[in-house]
Amino acid sequence: MTVAPTLILDRKQVLQKIKRIAYEIYEDNANEQEVILAGIYDKGFRFAQLLQEQLKSISPLAVHLVRIDLEKLSPVQSEIQLDCEESFLKDKSIVLLDDVLNTGRTLAHSLKPFLQISVKKIRVAVIVNRSHTLFPIAADFVGYALSTTLQEHIDVNLEDSDQLGVYLS
Repeated sequence: MTVAPTLILDRKQVLQKIKRIAYEIYEDNANEQEVILAGIYDKGFRFAQLLQEQLKSISPLAVHLVRIDLEKLSPVQSEIQLDCEESFLKDKSIVLLDDVLNTGRTLAHSLKPFLQISVKKIRVAVIVNRSHTLFPIAADFVGYALSTTLQEHIDVNLEDSDQLGVYLS
């Protein structure tokens, strides 16, 4: 018997969380001219796109998107690719984005290319923090902190506007 997912955050609430995170990022970067939103493909990158829209509407910051590609299930074996030249990131303020922070493994591995160049600072933003971290990763900007069991699954839907939300299954 399959149990239907439980709605944790609806469309309006998710968009509110993203807007609040945008204000926090703007406050953290008030002295900057630009900020890089580096989203882990696919949901982290979609989060970055939605965040970029909000930041552009509330701040004068130039907001650039960078897509991070890696194999989430085996990040050690996968090559981490950015959709820009690493030189573009030099001396910039970076916000690393993913939909859910669970163990921190994906976020830890996705830092690799940023640690090989001189960036101004790196922050982490997630929509949901599950607090099961096994790696030394903490989110600076969190939409929603949720205590779950390891057997439970969080699904963040950012694609389908009718079903936009955070679900627990």
